[in-house]
Amino acid sequence: MLGTIGVSSLAGLVLGVALTYVWLKRSAKNSFVHLELEAKAKAKVMAQEAEHLLKSAEVKVKEKALEQESDFQERVHKVDERNRTLILQNKELEESQENLTRLETKLLSEEKKLASLEQQKQEEIANSIDVMQNVSAYTKEEAKAYILEKVETQSRADVAAIVRKYEQEAKVEGEKKANYILAQATTRYAGDFAGERLINLINLPSDEHKGRIIGKEGRNIKSLEMLLGVDIVVDETPGVILVSSFNLYRRAIATRVIEILIEDGRIHPGRIEEVHEKVLADFEQKTYEEGENILIDLGLFPMAEELVRLIGRMKYRASYGQNALAHTLEVARLARVMAAEMGGDEKLALRAGLLHDIGKALTQDLGGSHVDIGADLCRKHGEHPTVINAIYAHHGHEEPDSVESAAVCAADALSAARPGARREVMESFTKRVKEVEDIATSKPYVTGAYAINAGREIRVFVNAQKMSDNEAVLLSKEIAKEIQTKVQYPGEIKVNVIRELRATSYAK
Repeated sequence: MLGTIGVSSLAGLVLGVALTYVWLKRSAKNSFVHLELEAKAKAKVMAQEAEHLLKSAEVKVKEKALEQESDFQERVHKVDERNRTLILQNKELEESQENLTRLETKLLSEEKKLASLEQQKQEEIANSIDVMQNVSAYTKEEAKAYILEKVETQSRADVAAIVRKYEQEAKVEGEKKANYILAQATTRYAGDFAGERLINLINLPSDEHKGRIIGKEGRNIKSLEMLLGVDIVVDETPGVILVSSFNLYRRAIATRVIEILIEDGRIHPGRIEEVHEKVLADFEQKTYEEGENILIDLGLFPMAEELVRLIGRMKYRASYGQNALAHTLEVARLARVMAAEMGGDEKLALRAGLLHDIGKALTQDLGGSHVDIGADLCRKHGEHPTVINAIYAHHGHEEPDSVESAAVCAADALSAARPGARREVMESFTKRVKEVEDIATSKPYVTGAYAINAGREIRVFVNAQKMSDNEAVLLSKEIAKEIQTKVQYPGEIKVNVIRELRATSYAK
């Protein structure tokens, strides 16, 4: 019984082990199949990625190959171009060499001909001497002298012809060289056109400021016009007033004074005089600094202080509508280029060009010729004689005595004559207005005179302590009569003689 149970248990154990083995084997098989499928899927994905990478690499390789091919073709093209250039240059060099060889051969041939002709001439002279000695009573020395005289006469005629020929060639070559120098100067320097106007426009924060500028019963605007010597136009144009004057320096000062008064807000006669004095001092300093900066830029510093200040002041001077400072700088730079082309002193030409019109900075105050004023100024401050000669020569008062003076004269004509540089109408107007002011200031006891209202009115200020009211009336008639006699103008000119007495004292 027990033996039967033991066998049964063993059989059950064996059966369990067998079943477990079968189950484990089946499970392992299933796992293997799953892993196999997963591995195949991964392998497929990796194959697709590898194929994609391979295609991308092939595309990049093709692009790189195309790039290299393009670069190679470009280099080949450049090499071909260079080779063609070298071939052309070699060909030109060979042609030049051939030309030189032909020229040398021709010169040698000409020299041989000349030597042959000289020998023939000497032989003919000797023969002629012998013939004349035999035929006439001339001795050998007399015959030789006679023949030489004849030969000299004929030679002089030949020499004269040669001289005329070379003079003509020199003239043609000189014109070509002059045109070349002018072309070089104008192409290497291009100046801006600077046209001048007769008015400045001042913007106002509001139209209320118009009333404040005019003042009660017009006292502010009268003070401004009397002190500044300009015409102030307050019309219906919103937000602006106009400052009019033919004198650029005076107009610039007036514009700055009014701008400061508008910013400050205090506008009355006392404040106007205070601001005017301050602006005058600022402008004097500013003109000196501008002149100094110009000289430093050109490499001409230092220079006499008065000349430095006048160079800066030329910014506020115009001639035929062309700004005097712009014209001066243009002439200086053109003269420097021309002098360099002709082998002259560039720096001296630059200095002479800069100072050739320096007298114009004072003509509005002193009157007279800017040439004489400029020459006297430069002579006073010990400037180089070439500079003084250039001042006289650029208006034909003297002949240029150097390359530098000639360069300044040519540069001045070039700067003034180029299209758009000048306007004759404005210059004739400013000249007429200046004549009117000069007539008024030439009278005794006149302290100042300003043409305003586009030259249709002149205000004359006289010393109230030395002139009575009745004399002021007579002076206005005298000035009007002289203007009518000496000045040509359209319409009429109103003459206002202003006699004002001021008493000033200080409470301490």
